[in-house]
Amino acid sequence: MRNFETILITGGAGFIGNHVIRHFVKNWEARIVNFDKLTYAGNLENLTDVEDSENYTFVKGCITDAKLLEEIFAEFNPDLVIHLAAESHVDRSIEEPLEFVKTNVIGTVNLLNVAKNSWKDADPEEKLFYHISTDEVYGSLGASGLFTEKTNYDPRSPYSSSKASSDHFVRAYHHTFGLPIVVSNCSNNYGPNQFPEKLIPLMINNIRSESPLPVYGDGKNVRDWLYVTDHVLAMEAIAQAGRVGETYNIGGHNEHQNIELVHNLCDLIDEKLNRDPGSSRKLIKYVTDRPGHDRRYAIDSSKIQAELGWVPHVQLKEGLSKTIDWYLDNTEWLDRVTSGTYQDYYQKMYEVR
Repeated sequence: MRNFETILITGGAGFIGNHVIRHFVKNWEARIVNFDKLTYAGNLENLTDVEDSENYTFVKGCITDAKLLEEIFAEFNPDLVIHLAAESHVDRSIEEPLEFVKTNVIGTVNLLNVAKNSWKDADPEEKLFYHISTDEVYGSLGASGLFTEKTNYDPRSPYSSSKASSDHFVRAYHHTFGLPIVVSNCSNNYGPNQFPEKLIPLMINNIRSESPLPVYGDGKNVRDWLYVTDHVLAMEAIAQAGRVGETYNIGGHNEHQNIELVHNLCDLIDEKLNRDPGSSRKLIKYVTDRPGHDRRYAIDSSKIQAELGWVPHVQLKEGLSKTIDWYLDNTEWLDRVTSGTYQDYYQKMYEVR
């Protein structure tokens, strides 16, 4: 079981990142350094419950800034890097592919270079570069089968291509330079604090406001859904005991068609808001399908279960109910995020170093 004194988490103000930060700050004695650019998807309001903790430090900056990364490593000397920082929205990648190349590929290589140079005289057993990736790098499945760690890469969007490229660079630095790395590929995350451009919070917000619910194509694209706190526990297990150089797939074992998911959200919110049953389903509007829209993702998590004893605990109906409750209880947060006003305060408070 590994122990770390200082953990650098990139993208810690993002959706998954804020849950990781809070868990590690509250449950680990290590110093936790949150390095985040605070783009539209980064929100420090999600971390107010730990922002004054003695073992927590926030630094504003971008992983494309190699000089700043060198300064961060020199100042904090992290022995674990959990690399979450990434552009992640497929629709945005179709509009601006180069932004995804800059952040997801060049930014990752910058981070790899700095870690390699900073750790060159260190015992590799005392360091770890943990890279978080996605199931989308594997491409699209047919009606049957699961993605395993041995599945060939076949990315179909600029986003998944940029993540696939970063995965390859991480493994190359392990094989070429001996950098101690581990990679995990996860299925679709959901839960509290997620930016409402993603499917579940978008639908919750639109149902709440009785706005149209846009569903791509025929709505029968299948995704495997992973509750974010289950993902955090999987990441913790990998950081502590995952084998160096290995890849671990993390899935929720919750496959559903998009339209089924939207129906579930409609029915749950109708019940919670005492609306007439089925009324929110009338808001569904089928729209032109996304270019290159993968048909089905599904993860085989047997490796992490067998080696590290991790299993997902939150099933989809429970997770959706908890997620809906959080958004309905935090409508002011949701309004600030959708309006963009959440960015003003923290952007002025923190300047890039």
